[in-house]
Amino acid sequence: MKVCWIGLGNMGLPMAGHLRDAGHDIVGFDLSPGARSAASAAGVPTADSVETAADGADVVCTMLPKGEHVRAALLDSGVLDISNPEALVIDCSTISATDARDIGSAVAATGRRFLDAPVSGGTTGAQNGTLTFMVGGARADLEAARPLLEAMGARLFHAGELGAGQSAKMVNNMMLAMNMQSTCEAAVLAQRLGIDPQTVIDIAGVSTGDSWALRNYYPVAGAVDAAPSSRDFAGGFAVTLMRKDLGLALDAAAVHGIDATATAEVARRLERLIDEGRGSLDFSALIQLVDGTVGAGGAR
Repeated sequence: MKVCWIGLGNMGLPMAGHLRDAGHDIVGFDLSPGARSAASAAGVPTADSVETAADGADVVCTMLPKGEHVRAALLDSGVLDISNPEALVIDCSTISATDARDIGSAVAATGRRFLDAPVSGGTTGAQNGTLTFMVGGARADLEAARPLLEAMGARLFHAGELGAGQSAKMVNNMMLAMNMQSTCEAAVLAQRLGIDPQTVIDIAGVSTGDSWALRNYYPVAGAVDAAPSSRDFAGGFAVTLMRKDLGLALDAAAVHGIDATATAEVARRLERLIDEGRGSLDFSALIQLVDGTVGAGGAR
């Protein structure tokens, strides 16, 4: 099965690598020459144009930052015209449900199939092949995609019709952002109370304060070796991307009359980091607004 993979960043490259390891004939593309070079160095074949990568592809996968990028890659590039006429198109990006439905309709109009399949698990999950996929679209198309998704992840959920995967991801990221903010505040307070970070993780991890952010992304350097805080918040899930995701959530909340005050506050704090030139850091850098590294408590 020939797979065209578009988007070879922190998430896309290891995901493409798992498909290569599973024996698929994969060709990757990214607008960034540096990303293409990194993919080639990692053993993922690449093409110098998206058209070459997609020529005759049975599956086209995208992992891109925004809906506008997915739209450009799939609808404005001619990719669909040169892929297999019955190709399965899988978008693993995090975009709005509206964008997913619109793009899916345009893909379907060409006779091809479309799934929105955003992921959770971060760069560690991508590297380890333990991602969670939240899939929107026809169940039959999900079953066709299952071998590919299971090569990259450990859990697979059919969220519902087209766009439902994105809606589920949006809700998940709302909770993740607020869990991270509360973990940052608790981590700084624990330090100033003289409680060791590992003690906090050990106690809260088996108590009511437990969360994925606590166990995997504790924001104090050295507490969790694999956490971005242990590498100066480099890599991971960028502040700019989490701010984008919270923007999607806030837009949806406004449409449906939901009071999303807590989400709006975390979004404001992420904006503060972006204003300070820290948008490329992992979003657990929110702790820098709590401990005073960037302003006192994030006050503007």
